[in-house]
Amino acid sequence: MSLALACGIACGVALAVVGYAYAGYPMLLLLLNALRRPHKGHPQRVQGPPVEWPMVSITLPVYNEEAMIRGKLERLTSLEYPPERLQILVVSDASSDGTDEIVREFADRGVELLRLERRAGKTAAENAARPLLRGGVVVNTDASVRVASGALKALVAVFADGSVGVASGRDMSVARGGNHANEGESRYVGYEMWIRDLETRLGGIVGASGCFYAVRKHLHTFLVPTALSRDFAAPLTAREHGYRAVSVREAVCYVPRTSSLRREYARKVRTITRGIETLFYKRRLLNPFRYGLFAWMLISHKLCRWLVPWALVLGGCALAVLSLFRPWARWVLSAAALAAVIAVVGWLWPARWRPPKIVGVFAYALGAHIAVLHASLRAVRQELDPVWEPTRRETVEIP
Repeated sequence: MSLALACGIACGVALAVVGYAYAGYPMLLLLLNALRRPHKGHPQRVQGPPVEWPMVSITLPVYNEEAMIRGKLERLTSLEYPPERLQILVVSDASSDGTDEIVREFADRGVELLRLERRAGKTAAENAARPLLRGGVVVNTDASVRVASGALKALVAVFADGSVGVASGRDMSVARGGNHANEGESRYVGYEMWIRDLETRLGGIVGASGCFYAVRKHLHTFLVPTALSRDFAAPLTAREHGYRAVSVREAVCYVPRTSSLRREYARKVRTITRGIETLFYKRRLLNPFRYGLFAWMLISHKLCRWLVPWALVLGGCALAVLSLFRPWARWVLSAAALAAVIAVVGWLWPARWRPPKIVGVFAYALGAHIAVLHASLRAVRQELDPVWEPTRRETVEIP
């Protein structure tokens, strides 16, 4: 086999991986949705309230959220849900600022505080909260996001379907007026929510939104190792026990965009590292002979997505060599180099100025794919860091 042929094959393989992960998989989901009837009872539209709303426990792990916690608790205590059927439990991961004092101000509104004396990370805080939860449905959320007023009812209502074990909210990426940084994140979030809608129609999603999701209590009580991601593990655990996870359009959660690409990059490295470790921990679910359609969706949505940056590295190297032999390869390589330059410009763009949309999208894509490479190496080296500094997001006004 000649060198040019080998490089051509490598380029083809790389193109196939990238194309399948971002275009082929969604197209297959669309095709399957067109060929088969949607899953019975799939909750793309909430049919109506249950006869009696179930008891719900909201867990809120926090660390030094003095700037955010008051607004978050004001929002949670004003949600459209019967207050006598709602438990709100804040788990302070050894906060050293005024977070705990602010939480105690809400005691007369039913907010409970569990303080951990030693920092152990988000998953450890969620694990510690399990014995105190009274609800049949457990809702997990973050301090930096805001939940729409009717979102909790929309999320909980789908559990009337006995096949549903996990329900995930719908993320909406928002920013403070005048903040133009990281606009690519909004487009990516919209794409991800679209994929989850398609997966829900076929039976279930393979990953929940860590910002806002609900799970049946008996599934939530399973211990999750502190280095793993509970929001990713939840749908996998549900599938292991015969349940499905769904995305609920009406359960809107407003997620402030991070103020810079660099902060978003650090967040992605951390979450992808934990995601890779979680997938390895639950790797038996990748077996299509046992888990069928779910295994295919898990491989396509997660594993193939994480293989894309490695395919791009392989394809880039092969293309560079191939450009020595084929004129068309030089044109393709030049176009790729131009895209990389645009992305780098986006990273260097001053935050106070609004970048062109294409610059923001390219910059976000570059950071996201490099983050996967970085996270993969960290996972291999077992640099899991269950304790970290939470991503600080700006407060934004929402409906």
